[in-house]
Amino acid sequence: MKKSHAVLIFCLALGIFGIITTEMGMIGVLPQLAQKFGISPAQAGLLISVFALTVAVAGPFVTLFASGLNRKTILLVSVLMFAVSNAVYAYTTNFEVMLLFRILPGIFHPVFFSIALATAAGLVPPEKSGQVVTRVMAGVTVGFAFGIPLTAYLGAYFSLEAAFGFGALVSAVSFFGLAVGLPNAPSTRRKSAGSQLGILRLPQLRLTLLIVLLIFAAMSSVYSYFAEYLRDITHMNETWISAMLMVFGITMIAGNFLFGFFLNKSPMRTATVLLLVYAAVYAAAYYGGASIGLMAVIIFVWGAVHAGGLIIGQGLLIRDASAAPEFGNSLFLSFSNIGIAAGTWIGGWFISAWGTHQLVLSGVLALSFAFVLLILRISIFSSSSRQSN
Repeated sequence: MKKSHAVLIFCLALGIFGIITTEMGMIGVLPQLAQKFGISPAQAGLLISVFALTVAVAGPFVTLFASGLNRKTILLVSVLMFAVSNAVYAYTTNFEVMLLFRILPGIFHPVFFSIALATAAGLVPPEKSGQVVTRVMAGVTVGFAFGIPLTAYLGAYFSLEAAFGFGALVSAVSFFGLAVGLPNAPSTRRKSAGSQLGILRLPQLRLTLLIVLLIFAAMSSVYSYFAEYLRDITHMNETWISAMLMVFGITMIAGNFLFGFFLNKSPMRTATVLLLVYAAVYAAAYYGGASIGLMAVIIFVWGAVHAGGLIIGQGLLIRDASAAPEFGNSLFLSFSNIGIAAGTWIGGWFISAWGTHQLVLSGVLALSFAFVLLILRISIFSSSSRQSN
C-alpha cells in the first residue's frame, strides 16, 4: 500500500474515532452534564437518544442524496460539523442549544461512515478492499477503548470544556489531514432507489431489522447509564469508572475478532448464544454489582459480548440484504440507532421509576424479545430453506 494511502486511511479512521467519541463520549460525562444543567439522568440521556434517533431517521435519505455530491466536500463538511459541535458542547450553558448540536452532527454521521468506507475501498484493488475497510472501522473499537474513557476522565478531573475540547481536536486533525491528503472526488451516479427498496419486501429481512433494533436497545438501555450504575450501585469513584470504560473498550476489540470468527462459522447459532450470554452478563451485574472486584470481572466479559452484539446484528442484516448491500448498511445504521434511542429512553425511564439498580432489567427485557424473534426467524426460514431444497 502506498504511504499516501496509509496516511489517508489513518485520517479516515481518525474521523470515525472522532464521531464515536462525539456520539458515545456523552456516556462518561452524563452525571456531570445532569449536574451542570440541573436535570435528571433520564433528561441528560436525551443527548444520546436524540443523536441516535437523528441518525436513524436521516441515514438512508441523506446518504442517498450525498451519493451525487463531491466525496471530498462531504467528508470535510461532516468532520468539520463534529469539530464545531464539540466546541459548542464545551461552552454552551443552554441545554436546548446542546440538543440542537446533537441533531446536526447526527445528520452527517451516516454520510461520513458510508463515504469513508467507500473511499477507503476505492484506494486498493477489490480483493484487498476488506483489509482497508477493517482498518478504517478500527476507529469504532478504538473510540470505545480510548475515546469514551478519556472523555470521562477529562470531564471528571479537569472540566467538561477539556472533555469536549478533546473531541473537537480529534475532528480538527482529521479535517486537516483529509483536506491535504484526499484528492478531489467528483460525484458518482446515484443508484436507483426503487431497485434498493425492493429488498424490504423480504419477510426475513423485516424480521431481522426488528431483531437488530432489539439487540441495540438491550445494549444501550444499560450501557448508556454505565457511569451512573457504577457510581450509584458499585460505588466506584471517577478514576475507577474511567478505568472500567477503558477495560470495556479494550475487551471489545478482542470480542470483535472472537464473535467475527464464530459468525463466519455459524451465524444463527452464534447469535443465539450471544443473546443468552448477554442476559447472563446482565444477571451477574444485577446480583454482583455491589462488589467492585466482581464488577470489574463482569465488565471484562461485558465488553467482549457488547462487541459481539455490534457485529452479529450487522452480519445477520447484510446476509439478508445481499442484493443491495449499500442500502442494507444504511438500514443497519437506521435500525441500530432506533434501538439506541429507544434503549436509552427505556433505561432512563427504569431509573426514574424504579431506581438505578433496576436498570439492568430493561436490558434483560429487550434481550428476551430479541431471543424470541430470533428463534422464530430460525424456525420459519430454516424450514422454508429446507423445503425449497
